[in-house]
Amino acid sequence: RDPLSWLAILLVSCLRTYASSTSKPNILLMMADDLGLGDVGCYGNDTLRTPNIDQLAKEGVKLTQHIAAAPLCTPSRAAFLTGRYPIRSGMGSSTKQRILYWTGGSGGLPTNETTFARILQQQGYTTALIGKWHQGMNCESHSDHCHHPLNHGFDYFYGMPFTLVNECQSTENRQLNALVQAKYWLYSQIIALTVLTLLIGKLTGLFLVKWKAIICFALCGFLFFISWFSSYGFVKYWNCILLRNHDISEQPMKLEKATSNVLKEAVSFIERNKHGPFLLFVSFLHVHTPLITTEKFLGKSRHGLYGDNVEEMDWMVGRILDAIDKEGLKNNTFTYFTSDHGGHLEAQKQNTQLGGWNGIYKGGKGMGGWEGGIRVPGIFRWPGVLPADTVINEPTSLMDIYHTVAHLAAGIMPQDRVIDGRNLMPLLQGKVQHSEHEFMFHYCGLYLHAVRWHQKDSAALWKAHYTTPIFQPDGTGACYRSGLCSCFGEDVTHHDPPLLFDLSSDPAEIKPLSPATEPLFDTVISRIERAVQEHRQTLTPVPQQLSGYNNVWKPWLQPCCGTFPFCWCDKEGDSHQELL
Repeated sequence: RDPLSWLAILLVSCLRTYASSTSKPNILLMMADDLGLGDVGCYGNDTLRTPNIDQLAKEGVKLTQHIAAAPLCTPSRAAFLTGRYPIRSGMGSSTKQRILYWTGGSGGLPTNETTFARILQQQGYTTALIGKWHQGMNCESHSDHCHHPLNHGFDYFYGMPFTLVNECQSTENRQLNALVQAKYWLYSQIIALTVLTLLIGKLTGLFLVKWKAIICFALCGFLFFISWFSSYGFVKYWNCILLRNHDISEQPMKLEKATSNVLKEAVSFIERNKHGPFLLFVSFLHVHTPLITTEKFLGKSRHGLYGDNVEEMDWMVGRILDAIDKEGLKNNTFTYFTSDHGGHLEAQKQNTQLGGWNGIYKGGKGMGGWEGGIRVPGIFRWPGVLPADTVINEPTSLMDIYHTVAHLAAGIMPQDRVIDGRNLMPLLQGKVQHSEHEFMFHYCGLYLHAVRWHQKDSAALWKAHYTTPIFQPDGTGACYRSGLCSCFGEDVTHHDPPLLFDLSSDPAEIKPLSPATEPLFDTVISRIERAVQEHRQTLTPVPQQLSGYNNVWKPWLQPCCGTFPFCWCDKEGDSHQELL
């Protein structure tokens, strides 16, 4: 062939490569569970080893003010999937139960919500979720799967419909609604002691009480015990389940194989779909308690079991990125790493810390306003499209991923609802210098705790706190007595006027401003309050997915691989070889 022919072939090849890398890239999203911002090396931790996450940041863009829409997993992940504040989809809560508590409950991500997976699926992407879901399962029967990932745009699902809790491993350190369980145990013991006292009194003649009354009281006590123990006493079987698509693979799941299984599934999906385009959402079970860690990493970190678990998760990130490299997909894959919210400060066993560290930021998991509960890692990589080794300090949100990946897939955004997320590509590529977010609203359940104002014509970054949790004990920075801070009632303090901070000079929120120290105090508060009113005008009433009824265990909705209540099986067997 003549030189012009070779030149033409080379030009076409280059154009195809460019088109594939800029039009519809593969999309890899990785989300840790309960990881603190201060747990990652590239965010300042020099005692935990996270080389793979750090390398990802070095090869791409690191966001330092990346904000979760909620400080707990269920609402935060709902916002991530839909690009909308949880209050808009009914995934916020007005009660103390702010997450989904049961796979056998009826609450979950509403079927009329459009996830980014659905948008990408409509654009020809093969979509998969591997790991944690925690957005509900069923509505009216044990197999309708109305809230299931496959009903929300994912072609493939392998993982837990719920989340890891201590009960998945043992019942020694109960985690699921621990205070309520403790009360139920106390009431049951009081009832049992009362029945025993009446029985002894009757037999010894000390009490003039009829047998009928004793039997009736004993029967009522037994029914009370069964009513709560039938759910809380078998959490391991009801909630710790492994699914492959619609089928239960393990019930209860074998925790010792979880790391290997999740990793193998992620790598296998990449290998099967290397010709793309694909969306792979790896929702790690790490680093949520009970911190299931393989022997290879046990005792290897400087921060006990929690540190071991973080370092194992980083290793998993590396193996997934290796699979991307092995298939030659690195330059055509938009990669993202984050956490669903801040680290869990109150996660402790005796004197051992089992939760994360949030760096200089006050508060943690469960706290809707303080930075430690909502500021999370945000790392992006797309070689040749995004700059390398770049740091952006602008306020961004986990909800922005929705708009961003829809844009990359040339997807059609829903026009019949408010989308709170923004397209991050111009900011990530350096085409614009400022975030599109002027105001960000920080909810704790359905209660607005704080508002952030990114004033465009000023270097100031204001944040007003209307409500803050009362720490227990006072001054400890967390709610150690209750295990998690509350959003309302006697456990919070309301501020009028609001506490005001300038995060640009006081990111740790140590020195609240006042009219005496900040001349613009009244102006700033007035502008923020006007923004709150405008925001509330965009809210519409929706069914509450975390209501008392939706968030109670219902036996007829319980997924079961046997004949209820005999629910146990292991269909995985030894099909998954260890990758360690």
